[in-house]
Amino acid sequence: MSHTATAQPLAGYKVIDLTTFLSGPFCTQVLGDLGAEVVKIEAPEGDSSRSIPPHFVGEDSAYYLSINRNKSSLAVNLKTAEGLDLVRQLILKADVVVENYRPGVAARLGLDPQALCEEHPGLVWASISGFGQTGPDRDKPAYDMIVQALSGVMSLTGEEGRPAVRLGIPAGDTVAGLYAAIAINAALADRERTGKGRIVDVAMLDCQLAMLSYQSAYALIAGVTPAPQGAKHDSIPTYRSFRGGDGRELVVTANTERMWQGLCRVLGLESLLDDECFQTGASRLKNKHALWEQLESAFATQAAAHWIPLLEEHGVPVALIQSVPEALAHARDSERSMILALQNEDHSIEVVGNPIKFVGAEATPSRFPPRKGEDDARVLGEWLSLSAEAVSSLQSKGVLLNSTCSQA
Repeated sequence: MSHTATAQPLAGYKVIDLTTFLSGPFCTQVLGDLGAEVVKIEAPEGDSSRSIPPHFVGEDSAYYLSINRNKSSLAVNLKTAEGLDLVRQLILKADVVVENYRPGVAARLGLDPQALCEEHPGLVWASISGFGQTGPDRDKPAYDMIVQALSGVMSLTGEEGRPAVRLGIPAGDTVAGLYAAIAINAALADRERTGKGRIVDVAMLDCQLAMLSYQSAYALIAGVTPAPQGAKHDSIPTYRSFRGGDGRELVVTANTERMWQGLCRVLGLESLLDDECFQTGASRLKNKHALWEQLESAFATQAAAHWIPLLEEHGVPVALIQSVPEALAHARDSERSMILALQNEDHSIEVVGNPIKFVGAEATPSRFPPRKGEDDARVLGEWLSLSAEAVSSLQSKGVLLNSTCSQA
């Protein structure tokens, strides 16, 4: 293994981040975690996610802090000709631009993707929107729950006979951010061969449809309408949650014959192994309600935690359903560096870290999410060779945020 291995394979790539709220910032945080230099272009009032209640660290919300590490902030007024020209100059120095405006908005602002890519042929421009840059719905607004609803995801979430439920995580946004990051990396790899960049069009709704996985195949191939899943599986009746005698829930994923046998032995239900109603996966699925009744009764005889080591000993995958604080505490003890401590001169916080690990490479310390406009002078000096006096002049004219005054 080479001693020069790095956990930052995108080091040296420059990214202009024109995004706000969640899908775009999540994408650019992934790029920043991988080593890219990400410059977050904000309006003087800042990314709207900075003010989302109820939790704050200083002036910035916990929401904002969760998705903006490893970035720099440039607060510029795009409504001024000089501000727009500054951003155009920065884009012409960049490798990647990421934006999540509605289709056509970037061009109306004076940052037309096609024109900029013609001027800078190696540029990779990634647009994240609700419904894509083409199609009859392109101009409609979209947020996480909108695409969860339209994609069928909400129809699969919750219990049968009850109202649909939004996923507890913002998958509509974060999955789009992940697909955009994948596309950007693919476009950069292609640029290494061709010298040409790409314009990437990622729609939140498309991404949610892709995540339907086998449920979409069941609908397309078998012509069925998948029902709400609750905490169970459409195809494997021993892949679901159960409640222990103490009221605590656990999940079991006994999806092979060996696991099925282990489950029965642990629960004292060996008689089921000889019952023709449960001999095969297909017969167990056909008779799932009768099977569940026996499994539920058995699990209820002991506290949920009682079953964990016994099932593990028999090779049956099992886990307690943990709260978010419990899951984070477990992650802190997992030696996977999934809880990061971030610090600036004023605050110390913890956030969930980068799940991508490179074998043989040491992790690089992460940067605290930037204050609004805190990197104006450095970024403009390094990227465009502007002097401190020139930056100060732009601040005095309202082209740039006077970050010193704003943070006072």
